[in-house]
Amino acid sequence: MRNAILLALMVISTSSLVAQKNTVPTERWSNEKIWYSGMFRSEGVYGIRSMADGVHYTSLESSESGNAVVKYAYATGSAVDTLAKSSVVYGGEPIRIGGYQFSSDETKLLFSSDSESIYRHSYLAAFHVYEVGSEMAGVPLREDGTKVRLATFSPAGDKVAFVQDNNLWVSDLVKAPVKLTMDGQWNSIINGASDWVYEEEFGKDRGFYWSPNGQYIAFYRFDETKVREFGMPMYGQLYPEPYTFKYPKAGEINSEVSIHSIDVNTGRKSVLARVDGDNYIPRIMWMGEQNKLMVMRMNRHQNKMELLGFDLSSEDPRQQAQEELLLVEEAPTHVPVQDNFTFLADGSFLMTSMKDGFNHLYWVRPGKSEKQLTSGEWDITSVQGYDAKRKVVYFGSSINGATQNHLAKVDLKGRMTLLDDAQGTHGVAWSRTFDYAIHNHSDAGTPPSYVLRNRKWSSIRVLRDNAELKETLSDYSVAPREFFTFTDDAGEELNCWMMKPTDFDPAKKYPVYVAIYGGPGVNTVNDSWGGTTFYWHNLLCQEGYIVVSCDPRGTPKRGREFEHSTYLQLGKLETEDFIDLAEHLSAKDYIDGDRIGIQGWSYGGYMTLLAMTKGAAHYAAGISVAPVSNWRFYDSIYTERFMRTPQENADGYDDNSPINHAEKLEGPLLLVHGSADDNVHFQNAMEMVDALVAEGKHFDFFAYPNRNHGIYGGNTRLHLFTMMLDFVKENL
Repeated sequence: MRNAILLALMVISTSSLVAQKNTVPTERWSNEKIWYSGMFRSEGVYGIRSMADGVHYTSLESSESGNAVVKYAYATGSAVDTLAKSSVVYGGEPIRIGGYQFSSDETKLLFSSDSESIYRHSYLAAFHVYEVGSEMAGVPLREDGTKVRLATFSPAGDKVAFVQDNNLWVSDLVKAPVKLTMDGQWNSIINGASDWVYEEEFGKDRGFYWSPNGQYIAFYRFDETKVREFGMPMYGQLYPEPYTFKYPKAGEINSEVSIHSIDVNTGRKSVLARVDGDNYIPRIMWMGEQNKLMVMRMNRHQNKMELLGFDLSSEDPRQQAQEELLLVEEAPTHVPVQDNFTFLADGSFLMTSMKDGFNHLYWVRPGKSEKQLTSGEWDITSVQGYDAKRKVVYFGSSINGATQNHLAKVDLKGRMTLLDDAQGTHGVAWSRTFDYAIHNHSDAGTPPSYVLRNRKWSSIRVLRDNAELKETLSDYSVAPREFFTFTDDAGEELNCWMMKPTDFDPAKKYPVYVAIYGGPGVNTVNDSWGGTTFYWHNLLCQEGYIVVSCDPRGTPKRGREFEHSTYLQLGKLETEDFIDLAEHLSAKDYIDGDRIGIQGWSYGGYMTLLAMTKGAAHYAAGISVAPVSNWRFYDSIYTERFMRTPQENADGYDDNSPINHAEKLEGPLLLVHGSADDNVHFQNAMEMVDALVAEGKHFDFFAYPNRNHGIYGGNTRLHLFTMMLDFVKENL
């Protein structure tokens, strides 16, 4: 079925935007329009939060005068109430609402304002509690204005817990906050939040969770004392000072982690689980409405996962909660960490697993039975929720191929229904009661539309259709993405797309710009709207280039065997596939095989360096942005998940390090990095520069001071892509 769909996509180009007007497009693409003007920004339905009744939702609405939390009816789309405005005043100043959360009874709101980013997920902010419908000012968590992290209501809404200065605190909203832990210290001990590597690679900065009855808080404690520090000089001052933080590189010492519980009423603390630096605890979660905590424990190789249960419901406060083994899963490569857990009233739970070779849904009764609810040669890509009333799970999947994402549902008997078979990429946000759904859909040639649907998936009304964006784009030459496949030398069929100049002449020879990522967890060959990246590729088409992308071995949505085929040898098979791609393209009459270039960011930057060295005979020029140049420089959790440690797999690290192939560089190379990249350190670029200089290679290098892995802010993106376009024109 997947092959039939891909064949159809080869024939049917995604040209819905091009054909909207009969007039010849008159406008020209430019980097200024794409990266600075905002004129191609698409509409969306953002920040929608279902209320408990399932028939209303709230949204944070912005205007020139401020912003407000507005209540809407799903059925009509009409605003029925304004619950709070940014004119909520404390200390004579209005509070600009940056984010908000409800108490469980929805009588209170917890506002965040004036936030400051720390890393990818974490931030500091001022928090205020506001009584819905009250004329009173918001009450600050800290009277002195101190910014804190992760503020969260208790289940009853009578308390708020938060993290300040690496300690866990609780406020009853009347008296001064109480510090629950005492030993928190920067770059040493963290209570209630995560360290850098857990935040980045396990995707969670929150490190505490209220029990369902509000009696307990379960929290992480990180002892990162032995973890080595990494420092980045911050420029803009006479004597640049380094920003230092704990960053465990591959094979180095990790934090020691323990899970604690604290009785908020008595202050009694218990240690539930503890691991050293050679094991991890990626997740903790309360099991539904029970006072039972699930702890996910993994070994350092991440190929064994244990789910442990701790029952805190004992009436004897002196009794320590005992560990109960709920489930064990092992794999020859690694077991993916996931959040797709749903706890049922009878103590069983739903979860996803790749144990049969593809990511599917299972119903687990600990110690009793396990039932697989979905099956087939496709992956579940997300779980949207469980409708307990109707006993149905909603999920996204690659059932129609890795370029697509389709929505489906399955009941506890394993009966599955596809919700929408329209080609492209589908997403959904359900109301709390699953009576309404906001369905978004796009494909490679059509911006997203947002439709309100009922439980039976019938359309109620269109919320957004991006008609204005379509009208704007109709004045431009929009190159369709044409999907195709080719078979690499190993016999694997790889998904690709191609964009041609809109004045394409098959009798001419064209240069090619290969845009890649190529690593774990990311597909670039998606039948979905591409946003600013798509516009950038259209600018290249306008300038006479063919643009191509390809998902090599090791990319997701095609099952464990394909996705984990690069285990212990990151970069090896992917480089072979990109070399095979260049050979496949060179065989086409309309492509100039001597002018094929390649560009990537992050993992794509790493692949660009390998393509320009190990694949130098096939790629004429390359742009590598924020690349890893040696996996020895990257963090422990991500790298060892795929490579194990350098001590165990030295050849796997060194054989595919671009630094060790610097002598093979032949064509022009542009290397770009931000000096304050806390993720892929600037060290990677410096070591690559040093290796290239040692080999007498000429190349272009540009550093962006104080920019992180995203390299953005002010004119930064415009500057970067203008430089990239100049490089492409000069060298391809």
